[in-house]
Amino acid sequence: MSLTATARSIPGTLRQKVVIDGQHHLITDEPQRLGGDGSGPAPHELFPAALAACVSTTLVMYARTKAWELGEVTVEVNYDNRSTPRRFEIVIQLGGDLNEAQLDRLEKVARSCPLRRSIETGIEFVEHFERPERPATRRLVATGGAS
Repeated sequence: MSLTATARSIPGTLRQKVVIDGQHHLITDEPQRLGGDGSGPAPHELFPAALAACVSTTLVMYARTKAWELGEVTVEVNYDNRSTPRRFEIVIQLGGDLNEAQLDRLEKVARSCPLRRSIETGIEFVEHFERPERPATRRLVATGGAS
């Protein structure tokens, strides 16, 4: 399954209009201290947000298949984007009354979130710079004369 995200800059700002698979829209921006308006999350802030949502969704989906009551699920991801290698600290809170066997299983399920697996297995980047085709330059030639 392939997904496409497209970002288009909003001229004169650091804001980006992002469209995901042609159906979901969001705006990113940079904080004021970096010259943005702070009107949306910075692009790098979406990384830990996506991981938190992925872990939470994976847990909820699994629990549904087992008819387990998780209660409220909270996943907090602390992302150290300055460390090498980058570091994620993930804290998961489950509000349901679960036994040890269920908790052990859910711990494994949390580690199987598709985004986490992608990060752990490695990512390959293939970049292409393209220039939009420009229409051929037309030269207007003035001709004179009476008819």
